[in-house]
Amino acid sequence: MFPLLGLLLGLIVGLLWNVTIPAAFSSYVAVGILAVLDSVIGAATANLQGRFNIRLFITGFLGNTAIAVALAALGDQLNLQLSLAAVFAFGNRIFINFSTIRRLLLERWDLRRQRDTVMGGEKSDG
Repeated sequence: MFPLLGLLLGLIVGLLWNVTIPAAFSSYVAVGILAVLDSVIGAATANLQGRFNIRLFITGFLGNTAIAVALAALGDQLNLQLSLAAVFAFGNRIFINFSTIRRLLLERWDLRRQRDTVMGGEKSDG
C-alpha cells in the first residue's frame, strides 16, 4: 500500500511542480522512472500474493534504478542506446506484473461474487 501511495504522491507533486529536465539527462530520468514503476507494480503484485517484503522492495528499487542509470551512462560513453535494454526489461516486467495483478483481482472478485451469491441464497431460503 505504501508504494502505491508514494507513487500517487510523486505523480501529484511532479504534475504540480514544473521542473525542466535538460535533454542530456532525459534518458537517465526515463529509465529511472521505469525502474521505479517496475518496483512499485512489482510490490503491488507481491502484496496481492501475500509475499510483500519491504527489504526486497527497497533493495530492488535502489538496485534496479542504479543498474538502469548505469546502463544509460555506459551507453552514452559508448555512443550506444544501452538504456533500451532497461526499457525493454522493465517494460516487459511491468506488463507481466500488471497482467498478474489483473488476474488476481478478477479471481478475488469472482470469489466474492460466488460467496455473496451463496450467502444471498442461504438468506432467502431461511
